[in-house]
Amino acid sequence: MSTDTITAPRTRWAAIIWGVVLAAIAGAALWVLADDDRRAALADGVGTLTPATILTVVLLSAGALLLVGGAAGLVRRAQRRRTEGVAAAPTAAEAPVAHTAE
Repeated sequence: MSTDTITAPRTRWAAIIWGVVLAAIAGAALWVLADDDRRAALADGVGTLTPATILTVVLLSAGALLLVGGAAGLVRRAQRRRTEGVAAAPTAAEAPVAHTAE
């Protein structure tokens, strides 16, 4: 018999978070593209953007992506800490042996 313990697979929270974000973006895009009036309003709005507005939208989008990536990283770190627990100190058999020069 084997004495190895079997652990449950980890939930991939980063994939879940990114999946929800990308699904929300896709849902919003479909909602806008599904109606002629919303498409026309979007086309009018995009046509009147100034360079400063475009830069602002790009910076806000990059910030939102970094925020989601950071949140996914924090969730992953918390999950790893919870599953690893406190690391035990190495025993005498596992401790590295110091070699002296002869």
